[in-house]
Amino acid sequence: MKMAGRMSLKALMVQGTTSDAGKSTLVTALCRYYLRQGVSVAPFKPQNMALNSAVTIDGGEIGRAQAAQAAACGLAPHSDMNPVLLKPNTDTTAQVIIHGKVLQNQSATQYHDYKKVAKQAVLASWQRLTAQYQTVIVEGAGSPAEINLRAGDIANMGFAEAVDCPVIIIADIDRGGVFAHLVGTLDLLSPSEQARVIGFVINRFRGDIALLKPGLDWLQARTAKPVLAVLPYLHDLYLEAEDALSTGHAQPAGTEQFQIVVPHLPSFSNHTDFDALQLHPGVTVSFAKSPQHIAGADLIVLPGSKSVRSDLNRLKTQGWDGFIRRHLRYGGKLLGICGGFQMLGNSIDDPDGLEGAAGSSQGLGLLDMDTVLQPEKCLRQTTGSFYRQAIPVAGYEIHMGVSHGPALSQPLFTLNEGNDGAISADDQVAGTYLHGLFDLPEACNALLNWAGYQETNAVDLHTLREAGIDRLADCLAEHFDFVGLHNALQTFQNSRSGQ
Repeated sequence: MKMAGRMSLKALMVQGTTSDAGKSTLVTALCRYYLRQGVSVAPFKPQNMALNSAVTIDGGEIGRAQAAQAAACGLAPHSDMNPVLLKPNTDTTAQVIIHGKVLQNQSATQYHDYKKVAKQAVLASWQRLTAQYQTVIVEGAGSPAEINLRAGDIANMGFAEAVDCPVIIIADIDRGGVFAHLVGTLDLLSPSEQARVIGFVINRFRGDIALLKPGLDWLQARTAKPVLAVLPYLHDLYLEAEDALSTGHAQPAGTEQFQIVVPHLPSFSNHTDFDALQLHPGVTVSFAKSPQHIAGADLIVLPGSKSVRSDLNRLKTQGWDGFIRRHLRYGGKLLGICGGFQMLGNSIDDPDGLEGAAGSSQGLGLLDMDTVLQPEKCLRQTTGSFYRQAIPVAGYEIHMGVSHGPALSQPLFTLNEGNDGAISADDQVAGTYLHGLFDLPEACNALLNWAGYQETNAVDLHTLREAGIDRLADCLAEHFDFVGLHNALQTFQNSRSGQ
């Protein structure tokens, strides 16, 4: 293990050469590593754009990756850990969330003009976190070399310059071109930004490290920056994804796996709802953009959506409504989660244009209820049980709609705040506002049993998550040069004090 003695590390920022270079993973690993060293540590991401979000202990909403990083620190997620969250509505607009609360929908141009105000929210959260914790590990967004986004930047070097934070740049060698990525990114930074880069990390390496060494030597000679780690490719690692979804395909006819089909809609949100199912040994989850190539399903799940009426229209245009009705006629089961639950009703009204143009859409009419979208977003973590059953369930709610109608008199769950969801009289159609409903093994088993899967072998997602985080920290302890890191930090601090 390459370790140094205890040294003051107030802040460290991880930026990447590209999206999905490994920023979230490295921050998670550093958080757990320093927690093991007895350091009071917290994660921070100034600005995030993601449809995967989590509810915080203070009743706010942040990126899902920051919630996982909080867990790596042994903390409950807090809105200060991700003060600015952008949730895309369309290709050109996003819902802007500041300190966990919805501000408004803005176009890209409007948000660019708003960044000066958003920066103050970022700095306020930063001040609170750095006052409370010994160390804060910061995650950048995208790449700092995106020239078109440099003006007014609060996500990468603009933030690092504002708070005078040292930076590590990580690149994914599995994508190819790792040296070009690192050198090119560094060359596109300003001199002051280049000076705060204290080292590089190469991620997802496979093969003989000896074959990489000439490149590492060249990189250090070319840039005068140390390579602090070459991290191996970790197979079968489970961590919640920031905002990526692997779209699978239905298994061939005759497979023994229990088949779950999820329509992959344009504004599909909180796809981490399906992590426990994707890891389930007896289940195959297929995310499909069209029903045409789906031979059949045991269970169809309509997922959450950031733009429910738009996704409902897409659902119908793609022919999913007919596919769903045939599925039900043959005895299949259907479950709706959050926005998917709203689609099951008679109508969805958006009088204020909260998710697009104001108006009303006809639902699928499978549950006798109606939904009205309202400006106040429901954000809460909750627990409970299945309705009139002693089977525990837990999760979180993130939605702007309020549903009402006779279908709700037969709820799916009884939660701390009251009844939730609905289940049809024929027991074929159910819906809920609860995200994360498959995460508890007991709840996952019960829902799959309702759908027709008879085994009770659901995975324990919490245990898998903790094992994944610990595995990352173990990897850092073996492969990360913490002596080199702390030497580089000392050099950086000396250079600042000499200014």
